[in-house]
Amino acid sequence: MLRFVLFQQKTLVFSVCLPYIVVQAFYILPFKTIRIEVRGKEYTKGVVRMNVAIIIAGGSGNRMGQDIPKQFLNVYDKPVLVYTLESFQKHEGIDAIELVCIDGWHEVVWAYARQFNITKLKWIISGGSSAQESIRNGVFHLENICQEDDIVVIHDGIRPLVDEKVLTDVLEKCSVYGNAVTSLPYNEQIFVVSEEDPDTTTQFIPRETLRRVSTPQAYRYGKLDWAYHEAYEKEIGIYGSNYTNTMMVALGERLHFALGSDKNIKLTTRDDLELFKAYLHSEKDTWLK
Repeated sequence: MLRFVLFQQKTLVFSVCLPYIVVQAFYILPFKTIRIEVRGKEYTKGVVRMNVAIIIAGGSGNRMGQDIPKQFLNVYDKPVLVYTLESFQKHEGIDAIELVCIDGWHEVVWAYARQFNITKLKWIISGGSSAQESIRNGVFHLENICQEDDIVVIHDGIRPLVDEKVLTDVLEKCSVYGNAVTSLPYNEQIFVVSEEDPDTTTQFIPRETLRRVSTPQAYRYGKLDWAYHEAYEKEIGIYGSNYTNTMMVALGERLHFALGSDKNIKLTTRDDLELFKAYLHSEKDTWLK
């Protein structure tokens, strides 16, 4: 069954004729269906699963101390958010992008999309009062668009250095296990602050048992949509610093680790911004293995 969704994009149709066989493929991007005709009898292949990225850009960026939200700061004549969007635009595994954006900036982003050719950007919706509310808004908005088996990738708009290999691994692992979260091992020693004296410690956590988790992280849409309805109805994993991954664990779900990258920094302070600039100018040394 072909699923029709209104996009500002052309419909592509092609057909191949062989003896007694006619194959037609219809693309209403990012959806696809195939009709095969053999000796006058039709066989139709259903819509191919799509991968949608939800980019979260609903924050005001007060900690950066700038006059505009940090996701819109220009770095070498390009907004931070555009660097993030370009990473998903260039990745072959991403079919469409939904942006959850702070109010007052929607038209600006559409203009950026035209200027920088971000053709996969299909929807811009308003964020909430927290990261969790913004993600929830994005997930609920896709209820009449996504199917249960579609993959949704959630990513922070202020993490502009999205590694192609990391995003590929997240998508591949999610297609196998139903979810995947970007992760890295801890390279430092972790100590627990003493309750008696917060300036001391008598306990450490073996770093081999810990992983740092960030975005991008991916989930099957059916499970993700269920989780946000369940979490907000029962008030589980939605307050404070909770994110989709912590909420999923609080709901009893098992998460699967995917590749991570130390370059996947979150631009929170001015120092982070300077590090981002340094990464943009850096080149890998050819003599290193």
